[in-house]
Amino acid sequence: MTNKKRGSQALIQSMINQQVQYVFGIPGAKVDQLFEDLQYSDQPNAPKLIVTRHEQNAAFIAAGIGRLTGKPGVVATTSGPGVSNLVTALMTATAEGDPVVALGGQVPRDDLARYTHQSIPSKELMSVASKSSVEVQDSNNLSEAFTNAYSTAISGKPGASFLSLPADVLSGEVTRPEMQQLQAPEQTQTSAKTLDQIINLLKNAKLPVILAGMRASSPAVTEALHQLLAKVSLPVVETYQGAGAISHEFEADYFGRVGLFRNQIGDTLLKQSDLVIAIGYDPVEYEARNWNVEHNDQIINIDTVAPELTVDYQPDMVIESDIAGTLSALTDALPASYHLPKTAVDQLTKLRSEFDGQSTTATTAKPGTMHPLDIVNTLQEKVDDDTTVTVDIGSHYIWMARHFRIYRPRHLLFSNGMQTLGVSLPWAIAAKLVRPDEKVISVSGDGGFLFSGQELETAVRLKLNIVQLIWNDGYYDMVKFQEEAKYGKNAGVKFGPVDYVKYAESFGAKGFRATNSEELANALDQAQQAAGPVIIDIPVDYSDNIELKSALLPDILN
Repeated sequence: MTNKKRGSQALIQSMINQQVQYVFGIPGAKVDQLFEDLQYSDQPNAPKLIVTRHEQNAAFIAAGIGRLTGKPGVVATTSGPGVSNLVTALMTATAEGDPVVALGGQVPRDDLARYTHQSIPSKELMSVASKSSVEVQDSNNLSEAFTNAYSTAISGKPGASFLSLPADVLSGEVTRPEMQQLQAPEQTQTSAKTLDQIINLLKNAKLPVILAGMRASSPAVTEALHQLLAKVSLPVVETYQGAGAISHEFEADYFGRVGLFRNQIGDTLLKQSDLVIAIGYDPVEYEARNWNVEHNDQIINIDTVAPELTVDYQPDMVIESDIAGTLSALTDALPASYHLPKTAVDQLTKLRSEFDGQSTTATTAKPGTMHPLDIVNTLQEKVDDDTTVTVDIGSHYIWMARHFRIYRPRHLLFSNGMQTLGVSLPWAIAAKLVRPDEKVISVSGDGGFLFSGQELETAVRLKLNIVQLIWNDGYYDMVKFQEEAKYGKNAGVKFGPVDYVKYAESFGAKGFRATNSEELANALDQAQQAAGPVIIDIPVDYSDNIELKSALLPDILN
């Protein structure tokens, strides 16, 4: 005899079958059946319901789960503004390759065509922010719809899937069995002929370089990359989302990150190279028109998805296959006798000297403030390889991307494709849930922090030991210094002061203020011993920000 159940119960069972651990969101009348059944589920493996203080942040946390684990995070909201508040976060996730499944409540089906309370065309609205957007019309289809949404979110370039769920579909009767756990698809393997072509290009190249992008950041790909570097020393440049591709063992092969402004050592290396091996690179990270200005590179594109082709990005070889498998096969096939030409080694030695000297530059700051490099260097001394650092958008984001080093994949998180304000604290919450025994540090500016600062309450409620740094200068400074560079003056970037120590204390968190390296080091030490979240307010002097747009090597790029 078939057991009858509600649509929401079938949906929860489908989540269990896909091993979903959390559902983040805020309830409302059109989705409350799902929240009721989640809250009071008698299933031991049912996802834990975590209520947030804003739907956008709930989706950011879910996207953080996706980025950290490779498995979709799940967010659920009510209809109308509950759904529309998801747009920014899902757009960011889709652009930056973070798998998410978003569940949006909807009015009952017989109200869909009426001007009724919270009735909006959710499916149509979310189609521009997600990989797929579907409205479920029958309770018996919920399990199939969720499973397909889950599959779409992780396939190809990962991103967001959205399901619109009419209230009567969630409460309706289901008689059909739920879908079972998805099986991972088999990736195609690279042929011997293709490997021979790659090896021939390498042998003939004067200065080959690896460009490690967002899809190079998985543990499997980084491990395969390390095996290749163990056999042959090749210079590596990371995108912001490729951070952590290089471990301590291969630090001599690391030449920094590229992104935003074309003035880094990595940009120089890409310009000098006559063969770029792009691994998991996505143009949203750093468009080829920025790093391949002269169109003088041969390019090998190794990825799980076909590249976007432009005038500036026309690879000589496109290898669409399992990235880790391709790199492992290349390592096995590469002759042991292969090594970089002496001219390349000499070029790299010069660039290495320039690169290693960047973080030791002498700094000055106004009294009572810290220079960005001093903040980065102090933080660098206080983290270990297991620390996860999430970074918001602002001037601090550029300083961190250029100077802060991390040696494990997906342990330094940036919003690079969309540069979305407010991601850092929600991502930190996700990181602490996924990695409860590891240190988690969130880095924000005072401009971006209050985009999602209300989630400090969520972190307090969950007793998450997250350390939140706030680089505080009273401006949207990333905009400010670029306006001043372009126009000689700034506009629309000043805002009022906030006492972030008191802000923290008002939420039941701890707050510290640090005005020099010693105070910051002490605050970081105390924060790691705290039982819950800690905010460290850091007055910062951004006087040197204009240098971020300046060329570091005047003989090469300008």
